[in-house]
Amino acid sequence: MRNKWITLAGFIIAIAIALTAAGNISPVSASSEIDRPLCLPGGDDIAALDCLNAGPSARLAELAAAGLTLPQPQLFASRTPYELSIVPYSYGLVDNEEVPLYATIADIENNNPTNKLYKSKIKYVALQDRVDTERGRFYQIATSEWISEEHVARAGIPNFQGYIFKRNPTHQFGWVINETTGRTAPDYAAPETGTQFRREDKIFIYDSEVINNIEWVQVGINEWIEHRFIARVTPNYSRPDGVPVDKWIEVNLYEQTLSAYENGKLVFATLISSGTPPFYTKPGVFQVYKKLDFDPMWGTFELDRSDYYYLEEVPYIMYYDDLRALHGAYWQTLLGYQRSHGCVNLSVADSHWLYNWANEGDYVYVWDPSGETPTDPSFYGAGGF
Repeated sequence: MRNKWITLAGFIIAIAIALTAAGNISPVSASSEIDRPLCLPGGDDIAALDCLNAGPSARLAELAAAGLTLPQPQLFASRTPYELSIVPYSYGLVDNEEVPLYATIADIENNNPTNKLYKSKIKYVALQDRVDTERGRFYQIATSEWISEEHVARAGIPNFQGYIFKRNPTHQFGWVINETTGRTAPDYAAPETGTQFRREDKIFIYDSEVINNIEWVQVGINEWIEHRFIARVTPNYSRPDGVPVDKWIEVNLYEQTLSAYENGKLVFATLISSGTPPFYTKPGVFQVYKKLDFDPMWGTFELDRSDYYYLEEVPYIMYYDDLRALHGAYWQTLLGYQRSHGCVNLSVADSHWLYNWANEGDYVYVWDPSGETPTDPSFYGAGGF
């Protein structure tokens, strides 16, 4: 073993002599290096061990200085329990056309519509009961009215699950929101790494750079992806301005993420969908003023009713800014993107957890670190789903 150390030390000395000849650098003392073993990778106190910090040990130290560790850091967290996504309803997506409704079974048999759902791409009903008639099968919805099976397709509930934290994370983290491939540097001219990132993959974030107005994030050793493919959580344990207590909900409109804090700890984080232009989610500091287990939402903003929506039994609603609310969105399949009319959409499981954790009067801090969301209150109306 000693012969191996001598050989290695001799190699190091030879390099040092060559560098001295080329650049007038003082050579390494042979007597001081021959008896020094290489430091073991991951050693805690290299100086105290009197070892030679080279090879794998030096590389790990270099990565650690850049915030990269091997193995990857852990999230001391658990997924939102799956059972929180279970609700006492089945939902149905209603077709885009105007659809007749019937108050009674007799009205169905007499083909006597008593109401209607307007033409729209966003119409969901909660299915309560069903009946088979000579005119086919009909479903009873939350209003107790009946709708023909011909106009309804059963809708499954997407089940994204955020994280409940046991310990504050040591790094920024997030989720992939669209499939992409890593690159060796923050540039589309850089070679691909071959690493495929899939939607909802968890990632850790070690660095970011803006190149030609494109933000890139480093998610591993020589592994970069463009920011638009991810939603990031940057824990901030200090109370935001305007929040006077140590419990609050933060909505990050740029990242499309939500975080919940209590007593200096991150307790929960997940993906959201906020308002799409021009129906932005308004930045500011608010307080939850009403909680509802389930309630309908409907309305329109355009004069031609082209944006009409109708949603029955929306789950786990917490109103905090006029008609803007935090709530479950059983119709939402692309969390991580702006897709609402001003509300903050969460998965059903995540909205259920947040609903159980938060109380009326709790603070909601909504902000956009990019500065792209309008902040003038006069820009905003009452809001919507």
